[in-house]
Amino acid sequence: MTDVRVALASLSGEADAAWAEQAAAYADTAFLGGIALDERTREAARRMVERDRTEFLPADPVSFVDDQLSELADVALTPGFNVRTATLDPLREAASVCRDHGAILEINAHCRQEEMCAAGAGESLLRDADRLGEQVEAAAETGATVSVKVRTEVHGVDLPALAAAASDAGADYVHVDAMDSEDVIADVVAATDARVIANNGVRDRATVSEYLEYGADAVSVGRASDDPDVLARVAAATRAWFERHPREVGP
Repeated sequence: MTDVRVALASLSGEADAAWAEQAAAYADTAFLGGIALDERTREAARRMVERDRTEFLPADPVSFVDDQLSELADVALTPGFNVRTATLDPLREAASVCRDHGAILEINAHCRQEEMCAAGAGESLLRDADRLGEQVEAAAETGATVSVKVRTEVHGVDLPALAAAASDAGADYVHVDAMDSEDVIADVVAATDARVIANNGVRDRATVSEYLEYGADAVSVGRASDDPDVLARVAAATRAWFERHPREVGP
């Protein structure tokens, strides 16, 4: 499994190979995407674009995943690809591509846009642990390394229990957007055998330390991922924290 300490979180319609490459000096992993894989989620993405959202909408999304990962073949980081789908066959195809590139397949259970949730992807998966488990199993069965991107503060969702179920289904990572509930990271860490990546507001030594002290294995940078000053601060703070608090990397 990749030794992730600093990751870049996907930004829909923006996080491509060039975006990942420019941050390779600071991050271990970059999650490209998100990308809508099946017709239901692609139609949702088209409707989102019509109201000024930014989305990747290539003619062939799986080939797009392949091409983007190929561009990073000689870049010194492990790429991942954040994907959204309501059906399993395209997920298996994308996961197989990620496996072949040594990349991480990240299932998006995070997007809260109404169109994507109505299509059966994104945050709707947080409310349906069985469907999320099916997606994790389908991706993991290909041999790909699997991450699940989730968010806190979704009414009625027991995130630690959901993370444990995702891990049981085969997820290697749980990538948590902590929103304004940073301490939930400790509960997720306690509940799951998966490695936990903490996201939201990661900018400096203080925010890095907060998440790592809650037990996160890594931190990720989202909106500031194109700011080299922020990335340099986060990378230095993370490296320094683990030098003071050495921790074994999970299997």
